[in-house]
Amino acid sequence: MASPFPPARLPLPASELLRIHAEALFRSDAAGRLRFNADPGYPEDELDPAPRFWMGRTQQGAIWRARADLPGALVERLAALAATVTPPADPASQPTPTRGSPAAAIRAALEAHAPVSEEWSGPAFWIPESSVPPGTVLITPDNAHLLEAHFPWKRTPRALHAAGPLVAAVADDRAVAVCYCARLTAVAAEAGVDTTESARGHGHGRAAVAGWAAAIRQRGLLPLYSTSWDNHASRGIARRLGMLAYADTWSVA
Repeated sequence: MASPFPPARLPLPASELLRIHAEALFRSDAAGRLRFNADPGYPEDELDPAPRFWMGRTQQGAIWRARADLPGALVERLAALAATVTPPADPASQPTPTRGSPAAAIRAALEAHAPVSEEWSGPAFWIPESSVPPGTVLITPDNAHLLEAHFPWKRTPRALHAAGPLVAAVADDRAVAVCYCARLTAVAAEAGVDTTESARGHGHGRAAVAGWAAAIRQRGLLPLYSTSWDNHASRGIARRLGMLAYADTWSVA
């Protein structure tokens, strides 16, 4: 049977989606320097510090951000190196690290400033329309008991109301996978997804993400998704839902 949805294509230029993605990820100062990771529903004094450096690359170019507490001379060095970064051949394919590359030089500059405590990289996707499988429900205070067995921490008012739609894939009257807003702005939401270990490999995570994306669209927002290169299950969800990669991203703490 033919899909009821037209062939997917990005709703905005990849460079614009990347800018929206960056604004969703972090809280920044007036100069655009990073301050905190923007977990929705949390007051500022409970947020984790942003990474020292973040970069995203599309086939139209790259954007980058530095944390507000970095010395000016280091930021100037990072800016000069970032200007030499080349676009990815394919945002959905993991780049091969090379010695002497701008990324290696950026990492070395940050390492000279302070030891690198964490490094993360992976693709960023836009979620196109797709069918929502049966057994997928929008969680409300009336049916929040479905979360109790496996996701009790998602029953808080903060999780149910302040952080946008929370959708569950349900089996045997229990939520076995949930998708929620890991990031949320007035323009876009970024998906976070958790699946119980026993339910993995059965399409429940994919179902929850599809239902969440539909709920996000109903609010007039862009549904976005990102993951790490080594999270093969999460990348599998992206592939099975036909998500379109618009950028690859990298951060160094």
